[in-house]
Amino acid sequence: MSLGQALPAPRPGAAEADAAAAADSVWWLYLLACENGYTYAGTARNPQVRFQLHRSGKGARFTRINRPLEILGAQRFADRAAACRAEYLLKQLSPADKQRWAANWPFDPDNTP
Repeated sequence: MSLGQALPAPRPGAAEADAAAAADSVWWLYLLACENGYTYAGTARNPQVRFQLHRSGKGARFTRINRPLEILGAQRFADRAAACRAEYLLKQLSPADKQRWAANWPFDPDNTP
């Protein structure tokens, strides 16, 4: 195709497909409140689904021992690597600083996939 020719018409549903592909690449860092006053940080594509897996006993060993009570906060990242780097940093924080992080990134179930 030369520069002088018209571009082909977009395929039907292309915008929706592109938006879905972008949403599929999103990763979340989440912080859970657990029994015994502990918190648990993890990454997932959908924090709500992952929370339910943790609650059903199919998540991490830590959450099988310390049952999750609620999602305290969740932050969206463009890819898994960025979410994992942020998870490492979050896990280095004191309990009080983790609570402050959650206050800055409150979980909104209507704003997740």
